[in-house]
Amino acid sequence: MPINSKKPIAVIILNWNGETLLREFLPKVIATTDSALADVIVADNGSTDGSVLLLEQEFSQVKLLKFAENYGFAQGYNQAIEQTQYKYTVLLNSDVATADGWLVPLYDYMEQHPEVGACQPKLLSYREPEMFEYAGASGGFIDKNGYPYCRGRLFATVEKDNHQYDDVISVFWATGAALMVRSEIYMSVGGLDKDFFAHMEEIDLCWRILLAGYDIKVIPQSVAYHLGGGSLPASNPRKTYLNFRNNLLLLHKNLPDSTRGRKLFIRRLYDTIAWAKFMLTFDFKNANAILKAHNDFRHMRRAYTSHPDVDLLDARADTHRNIILDYYLRGSKTWK
Repeated sequence: MPINSKKPIAVIILNWNGETLLREFLPKVIATTDSALADVIVADNGSTDGSVLLLEQEFSQVKLLKFAENYGFAQGYNQAIEQTQYKYTVLLNSDVATADGWLVPLYDYMEQHPEVGACQPKLLSYREPEMFEYAGASGGFIDKNGYPYCRGRLFATVEKDNHQYDDVISVFWATGAALMVRSEIYMSVGGLDKDFFAHMEEIDLCWRILLAGYDIKVIPQSVAYHLGGGSLPASNPRKTYLNFRNNLLLLHKNLPDSTRGRKLFIRRLYDTIAWAKFMLTFDFKNANAILKAHNDFRHMRRAYTSHPDVDLLDARADTHRNIILDYYLRGSKTWK
């Protein structure tokens, strides 16, 4: 049965066997979320631990969606948003704590700017709150070759938050750790792509929101704290595989016929350099992960036969940077 109320916002936390995270983070979200504006909803992905019992016994103020199976991250959120009827939805990771009053700046901005399809708060580290958090910082961007980066994070270099990025600006993508979207737009562009499984699925979603003619903003007056790094460490070959495969899918899906082949060719050259670096350092597992990513991409791309007419990497001024050259050759370690 669908969940709905007269409140405008659903804050949806997707859970799968996350009893420990729920105990630590859910009370913080409840305490800082304006109950007049939003319902906090936990969508449970067929957990087999004590998550559901915990929610039923200790968090009766939270609405609960129970799925019979684990749909994964993307499809889990798609199912949840289909079963809720709110003007806005916040996709909130189960390892995110929110600051006092975090929801009001996001809501007020979206209400005042109907041209904005999605937005995010400033994302700081839960363990080191003076630092930006890797997965979103103060807004996400993508360079001319399809490499994602953040205002406050280039590759593995994360900046300290000295309030240098507290202005509201348009971004290319908003973090999936704390992503506010207009629910109708989310559904109309197809939601999250389940084929991505994990990593960059929110960038793909935001790219489609931009192609639909809407803007995406970061609202740093809203603050959230992300634990992060809980699924796969940066050096894990599985993470390497997903990052390389999904980046290729991202470009293949969202670039037009006129430029897709050339840009994917350039991207393959950069990936070859990355593969060679792993080989030279005897990191054969990560080198093989890149080869597998490219091989699987060749099979998966056949499912995507419809492509846009506009190349946003050429059309937008914020996508002309080459962060590989900036970071590794010019020594630029900050967004500025």
